[in-house]
Amino acid sequence: MSKMHLVMGGRVKDPQGLEFEDLNAIDFVGVFPDFATAEKAWRAAAQRTVDDAEMKYVVVHLHRLLEPGA
Repeated sequence: MSKMHLVMGGRVKDPQGLEFEDLNAIDFVGVFPDFATAEKAWRAAAQRTVDDAEMKYVVVHLHRLLEPGA
């Protein structure tokens, strides 16, 4: 199984946290087969909103959610 990663982002309630304001407005950048590719996509997405402190993009390690004991 590949180590899939999801890149997503949106407006957060607190710039130091990860609680998104509106789950219906989440920007799903994509699912990527490895961390390096996901990181590249994350950097590009985050760079587009660098001047907005309330916008945050994250990399979610889907493989950890699918196989938590591995």
